[in-house]
Amino acid sequence: MSSAEHKKHTPMHLKFAIITVSTSRYEKNTRALNPGDTEDGSGKLMIELVEEAEHAVWSYLLVPDQLNKIIDAVERVQKQVDAIIISGGTGISPMDVTIEAVSPLFIREIPGFGEFFRELSREDIGTAAMLSRAAAGTINKDVIVFCLPGSPDGVRIALTRLILPEIGHLVKHARMLA
Repeated sequence: MSSAEHKKHTPMHLKFAIITVSTSRYEKNTRALNPGDTEDGSGKLMIELVEEAEHAVWSYLLVPDQLNKIIDAVERVQKQVDAIIISGGTGISPMDVTIEAVSPLFIREIPGFGEFFRELSREDIGTAAMLSRAAAGTINKDVIVFCLPGSPDGVRIALTRLILPEIGHLVKHARMLA
């Protein structure tokens, strides 16, 4: 079976939740409902790219770099969406806890996502790409979660070169597992 045949009948219009993890933005904007109100360039970019690809953004959340707040945000949206994109908290500093919060929720990890993301990032920023712990997996049986760095450049690479070209295919396979 060809790749094109394999990708036939993939869902075309999906619902996304966008979560930005940033303590500094959160402390300044605890009641903000959209990234434009928070100076969240990565959040704004995620929403723009998802909508340009003709998918829907169901929710935007801004949370601090705290394990319980990140877990709560994911659990709050997971039953209403097909995919969750989280930006921020994927580095190696002690405050970067997104991976620690989200990876225990994974039913299935998608290791190729992080591998490809770091390779594509290396083309742009060099060996510093190894500092990213970008990751992806499935939760709640059939929801795909992506954990991205907080930089707009990282968000753009992940969405335009990996996530949006494959999201329908990923969701199709995740639904087979459900």
